[in-house]
Amino acid sequence: MKKAYLVPIFGVITIFIGFILFFTLRNVGDSASDEKPLVNKLFQTNDGGPDQELHPLAIESLRQREYAGSDIVIEQELKSGSNYSRYIASYKSDGLKIFGLLTVPSGEQPEGGWPAIIFNHGYIQPSQYVTTQKYEDYVNGFAKSGYIVFKPDYRGHGNSEGTADGNYFSPGYAVDVLNAVSSIKKYENVNQEKIGMWGHSMGGNITMRNLVVTDDIKAAVIWAGVVGSYEDVLNNWSRAGRWRESQEHRHQGASRQNFIDEFGTFEQNPEFWNSIDPHSYLSDIDTPVQLHHGTGDTHVPYSFTESFKEALDENNKSVEFYSYEGADHNLSGSAFGTVMLRSVEFFDKYLK
Repeated sequence: MKKAYLVPIFGVITIFIGFILFFTLRNVGDSASDEKPLVNKLFQTNDGGPDQELHPLAIESLRQREYAGSDIVIEQELKSGSNYSRYIASYKSDGLKIFGLLTVPSGEQPEGGWPAIIFNHGYIQPSQYVTTQKYEDYVNGFAKSGYIVFKPDYRGHGNSEGTADGNYFSPGYAVDVLNAVSSIKKYENVNQEKIGMWGHSMGGNITMRNLVVTDDIKAAVIWAGVVGSYEDVLNNWSRAGRWRESQEHRHQGASRQNFIDEFGTFEQNPEFWNSIDPHSYLSDIDTPVQLHHGTGDTHVPYSFTESFKEALDENNKSVEFYSYEGADHNLSGSAFGTVMLRSVEFFDKYLK
């Protein structure tokens, strides 16, 4: 009689144990899936598509895009400079009409066309930005030295179409500059093989990003640039430190926090942050770079330029670094003439 009941009793016990194992393993799986996004979130959410897509700010994503630019249209002729003409001009980027300041040298054009400089300005509150204001002396320094200079008004700035989404957590400004490069190559009398890029502060970050995306830039000069790694930007550029966060950094506070909320901190998810960081791709740069930074800069850490220079050296890249004791963020005052002279001489070396 006892033997007759062994099989059903054993079967009931087996089923009971099976239920326990099933619910235990399911809970473990749910817990693991909750933690996984912070560790491996490199791609943008796809919601059922056949393949996951890289985040738009990822360097590889920017490399995969096309930057057709457009013909440059002269919108308004301005008062001429000492030996060059000045214009308000426009071009297309992502279907947006982007305006900018264009200068064209007077006199005899060199064989092959004029060398050109794409001029990436630093942060100016978009709603207050005016194409012809700020950076007059900077533009003049290059324009009178025989360069076509094109200073794009990034999307959402001045009369440019689009939304000013900021730079460090959005690809828009970098895309506008890459399209400016393609557009200036179409402009009459430009030597397509002699295009340089200049950037200040936020514009220095745009310049750094462009250098790892395109090979069209033959020389680059950066003044007081935000050229630290994302690890530096996230951890070493705060109001609590010596350097005041620029208005640009505060302006993008929500975007910065949104990125951290979605992808985690650098320590939690270095794979993602490295994917959008030009520092991870410096080995691909072939462009000679010149750096300038004042030790009195209270907006962008001097250490950013130091670390960028060291990183370029480690990758055996051509780089010059000039430090200016006590000079401010704009390298104004007594330092300005020296910085401008060195910058022009650097461009002359590689573009003339």
